[in-house]
Amino acid sequence: MIRLEAVVKQYGLNPVLRGVDLHVRPGEFVTLVGPNGAGKSTLLGIVATLLRPTSGVVRVGGWALPQQADRVRRHIGLVSHHALLYRDLTAAENLTFYGKLYRLDDPEARALAALRAVGLFARQRDPVGTFSRGMIQRLTIARATLHEPDVLLLDEPYTGLDQEASQLLDELLRAEAARGRTILMITHDLEHGLGLADRLAILHRGHIAREVTRAEIGPAGVYEVYAEVMAA
Repeated sequence: MIRLEAVVKQYGLNPVLRGVDLHVRPGEFVTLVGPNGAGKSTLLGIVATLLRPTSGVVRVGGWALPQQADRVRRHIGLVSHHALLYRDLTAAENLTFYGKLYRLDDPEARALAALRAVGLFARQRDPVGTFSRGMIQRLTIARATLHEPDVLLLDEPYTGLDQEASQLLDELLRAEAARGRTILMITHDLEHGLGLADRLAILHRGHIAREVTRAEIGPAGVYEVYAEVMAA
């Protein structure tokens, strides 16, 4: 579903990605980890059609990027550091607006169902500007999954969430994975990230330095593997 081959991204003379190879099969959940500045958000931005690679091959669902970005966008849901919500609109109005952009049937009903799924149904008529950081993150996740995308891209989705909201997000991600969604998620929590995913990929010094599956090492063993990669 996601295929990156020899992907390079440079900003001027500064290389961020130095030849990334990463394949994510349909329905697979992959967690991407790495130190700050490794290029994780850059990589996700390329897959999300927000950034153009300097060179290399990028395909999502068989479509080439950036040439066929317009076809890819309707099949992806993105949770990034930007909520992409309108603070003056209510929670329901935000999701209804996006539902109309995606040309969903009965966008109002879909919006309310999405709000119920993230625990915000009771706040549907409240302006987003009155929401806490955690509530905004929950609404962002509702926006990203509203159109039932084939591919879900998440950049540190647990940021700002309390324990209850984090558990709710765990349940949502497991449900999305069970529905056959392809998920690529960035997180700094190694054990949690591998506990949710099928596979963990470590991005270091501009390339995928190592990949491990949950079956190979289990969440508790991921710290040793990560330390080995960082020390290499």
